[in-house]
Amino acid sequence: MNDILKVENLTRSYPSAGGMLTVLHDVSFKINVGTVNAIIGSSGSGKSTLLGLCAGLDRPSSGKVVLCDNLLNDLNEDRRAFIRNQHVGFVFQNFQLIPTLTALENVMTPLEIRGEKNAESQAKTWLDRVGLGERFGHYPSMLSGGEQQRVAIARAFANRPQILFADEPTGNLDEETGAKVEQLLFDLNKDSRITLLIVTHDPELARKTQRILHLKGGKLISDETN
Repeated sequence: MNDILKVENLTRSYPSAGGMLTVLHDVSFKINVGTVNAIIGSSGSGKSTLLGLCAGLDRPSSGKVVLCDNLLNDLNEDRRAFIRNQHVGFVFQNFQLIPTLTALENVMTPLEIRGEKNAESQAKTWLDRVGLGERFGHYPSMLSGGEQQRVAIARAFANRPQILFADEPTGNLDEETGAKVEQLLFDLNKDSRITLLIVTHDPELARKTQRILHLKGGKLISDETN
């Protein structure tokens, strides 16, 4: 299998009142194309920091990240943003939909930014796939939490990313709705062969993935295959 993501000796430190605070210590792993992976750990273990570094949203203090054959360390922010736009999708705990846009417009906007000519039809297709074919004209405030997350997932997958980073995608949802969103992610992964890297504190969700990377105190303490 090809590696879509390579992380080597990754360390991230920040200045604090008591000196430098290291939140990630010498983390290394590889992610294979098309796989479903989980990063787990308690609050403050470095999960979201690691995800941000993997996606090129932040720079490491040392070590390197290779994403879709691009060494991110050497790239400026504009180039990293271009790579994210071409290869990466995001799903967040708080949905991050634009409140003044309808569900359809929220999914269309990234496609239009990419210059897609059939953005509207693509957006409708993806909203249909996530079960929101009758919600095109609804604004986020008119949708339930689960529906908003499905719009966010449609937006992410519509861009046809090679890898999708999901940060606590079910964290703001009730158990039943969260289970439906999880299954939707897994189904879309299976259909589209998009690699998933999911940050979660939910051990049940992690056990449904193919691989679990366990962080504790900023260190990778285990790497298990399910």
